[in-house]
Amino acid sequence: MDEVVRKIAALGLPGVVLLVTMASTGLAGAAAITAALAALGPAGMLGGVAFLGVVGIAGDALSKFGLEAILSGVYLERRRQGASITSLHREIDQLWVSNDLKRLLREVVSR
Repeated sequence: MDEVVRKIAALGLPGVVLLVTMASTGLAGAAAITAALAALGPAGMLGGVAFLGVVGIAGDALSKFGLEAILSGVYLERRRQGASITSLHREIDQLWVSNDLKRLLREVVSR
């Protein structure tokens, strides 16, 4: 088991996501990998592979900068691209984050 744990840990967060998805399919072997990748992405297996890549990038960014900094940057950029403050506030209110973080994001968007 130690060897399996080391291999999955080497993949990082995408490996964990793939492992959990594989376990939820109820299949084994190559069928489990195929089904898990197809379940992860909007375009079948290729979408699943792309999704795992995005998860890896996002996990890396979160570990370097933190959720607050990344979300602030995302909402600042969306505001610069022309999204209305009202629509961004509505979207922020729907996030599954703390009320303190929601308040901070609303302030960032309103500046």
